[in-house]
Amino acid sequence: MGAIKLEAVEKWFGNIQVIKGVDLEIEDGEFVIFVGPSGCGKSTLLRMIGGLEETSRGAIKIDGRDVTAEPPAKRGLTMVFQSYALYPHMSVRENMGFSLKTAGAPKAEIDAKVNHAAAVLKLDAYLDRRPKDLSGGQRQRVAIGRSIVRDPTAFLFDEPLSNLDASLRVEMRYEIAKLHQNLASTMIYVTHDQVEAMTLADKIVVLEFGTIAQVGPPRELYERPANLFVAQFIGSPKMNVVACATNAGHFTLQGGRGQPYAGARPAMHLGIRPEHIEIAEPGAGAIDGTIDVVEYLGADCFVILDCGDLGQMTARVSGETELKPGGKVGLVFPAERLHFFDESGLAIR
Repeated sequence: MGAIKLEAVEKWFGNIQVIKGVDLEIEDGEFVIFVGPSGCGKSTLLRMIGGLEETSRGAIKIDGRDVTAEPPAKRGLTMVFQSYALYPHMSVRENMGFSLKTAGAPKAEIDAKVNHAAAVLKLDAYLDRRPKDLSGGQRQRVAIGRSIVRDPTAFLFDEPLSNLDASLRVEMRYEIAKLHQNLASTMIYVTHDQVEAMTLADKIVVLEFGTIAQVGPPRELYERPANLFVAQFIGSPKMNVVACATNAGHFTLQGGRGQPYAGARPAMHLGIRPEHIEIAEPGAGAIDGTIDVVEYLGADCFVILDCGDLGQMTARVSGETELKPGGKVGLVFPAERLHFFDESGLAIR
């Protein structure tokens, strides 16, 4: 079992509060990812769960047991860090089995668990190598394997792929996804990489200055952001957000044309994802824009437009587009793709 519950947890460093009364429930077997900008408290919250940071107030429960005051060793969790922290003089086999050896486990048990972890992580051929003879991705797999042999209640990952190059990150994302499928264990993962969060998580927790801005499945956060912060944090390129005014069942944009509006209260901001903007002839859409830059990415192009007083907007179009810098176009905003936010930044449904 690996259900984890946070009840109004706070973390203070002197007079500075970095975690501000967080409530969160993580179900057994869930893959939960903490995301947010630098300094939002995601790593601090993970370390509090692991017992590496003291909880100033509130309670942390694992399978219903209050572990708030317990040391890391008694929580039944294991942590994988950015650095591999492997012993250079030990083989892969010895590194993976070291924690069991120091705990006095029988050699047969150690060998069985190490061999099982090696099979899961495709490390069988490397068990007698030293860390210096491995690639970065292989070393990270050894670090994960060291955690697997302990059969933990839950795995805690603190930006484990941040030291890898782009191709290895893709490979290790796949490995971690398969690992979760095979083990069905609870995993809590901290990252600043949206691609990791969107592709790996069952549930994403978006943190903003020590509080939870929104919790939910990746699709829910992308399609129904609760506020402006989540709307612009989740998604790459980020959601276009511009000022708008609403009156008598219509919304208007500065320098644009009015469209129907059925929101429950006045909106101050309109948001639309780059891939939902349709390119048309000038005068045919909600607003007009001048193409500044066309970024060719193969299958897609990002078209960056100057929309006058509304500022810059980005549209995502097919890589086969013939659009060129300097061209003038109309931007069509399909009504079902629009997001509206009130003056405090909360979404209007």
